[in-house]
Amino acid sequence: MITIIDYKMGNLGSILNMFRRLGIEAKLTDKHEDIAKADKLLLPGVGNFSRCAGNVAQMGLRSLLRDKVLKSGTPLLGICMGMQLLGNDSEEGPGEGLGLIAASSIKFRLQPGETGQKPPTVPHMGWNHVAAAKEHPVLTGLEMPRFYFVHSYWVDCASRQDVLLESSYGGCRFNAGIANGTVIGVQFHPEKSHRYGMQLLSNFAAWRP
Repeated sequence: MITIIDYKMGNLGSILNMFRRLGIEAKLTDKHEDIAKADKLLLPGVGNFSRCAGNVAQMGLRSLLRDKVLKSGTPLLGICMGMQLLGNDSEEGPGEGLGLIAASSIKFRLQPGETGQKPPTVPHMGWNHVAAAKEHPVLTGLEMPRFYFVHSYWVDCASRQDVLLESSYGGCRFNAGIANGTVIGVQFHPEKSHRYGMQLLSNFAAWRP
């Protein structure tokens, strides 16, 4: 069972529908008792870091999620803003992340485009290739993967060992995925990434750390 955390940010239905399409049992909830007994957790999110972090704090989820991961070892997958919330903070604005991985979210510093080409802009939106920075069970069967991104900030890890996936945009190489222990984050949207996203979500569901 995948427990998808509803903290009132983002299009949660598309993630739930993807699991149903895959035949994987999943539920969407904001109830502490459901989260406390979850086998696996998924933290989604779209929007402003401060507002998302504020919702997590106001709903009393920060300490609950930290206990689930740090004390119980429950696997947690953060998607898009959910990945950024795994770190400590963000340049986007005030707010406290979950602090599960030593990292901060920073805005893209893009390089000018080549002469005659349209200069890159933020947000980074669309399909992009990613490359594995290290081996991990959630990457099983993913060869030359492409995923769908929509973001203006990316997660800068304090330790290179926490980087799972890398990509580049506008002359900036950025971390597209992070992992430490039972915590995983991906900056892209697997629920919008067709067969690549389906493979990654299936791998997460099957993962037994």
